[in-house]
Amino acid sequence: MSLFLAILGWTLFAVAIVVGLALDVLGLFGNWLILAAVTLAWLATGFEHFGPWALGVMLGLAVLGELLEASASGFGALRFGGSKGTMLAAIIGCFLGALAGTPVMPVVGTVAGACVGAFAGAALHEYINVERTARQSAWTGAGAALGKVAGMLAKTIVGFVMLLVAALSF
Repeated sequence: MSLFLAILGWTLFAVAIVVGLALDVLGLFGNWLILAAVTLAWLATGFEHFGPWALGVMLGLAVLGELLEASASGFGALRFGGSKGTMLAAIIGCFLGALAGTPVMPVVGTVAGACVGAFAGAALHEYINVERTARQSAWTGAGAALGKVAGMLAKTIVGFVMLLVAALSF
């Protein structure tokens, strides 16, 4: 019976890791799922695998992933000629777009809404407050949307680093 439970437990662990990475690709809470899976495995194995230092490092990495993802749209807008205020507008637009897109289509709508929101927030701020042309504003908005995509990629890379930490501490 214990062999069956061990196989079941590690299978569920692997599924949680794969789902976590998939959620990261979509800009969702994947790193937190990975951290929860490793924490549960640590507890379930009687503290035999992983350890407090690994969990602490992974917690820090999960926070880092969120910060990278959240700020990337703002940096993308700045890189494409936006003002510092546009950075904040892109981040706020990203958040509001994700909230608006989620009820429309839970996963795809969240990601699309975040990208569209980052674009709209940056472009509108540039057009209204900085008085740039529509073309210049759209260019900055495109930078914000691309930054959001880069942020999701960065968060996914952080997820893989978390897995490396877990593997090294196993």
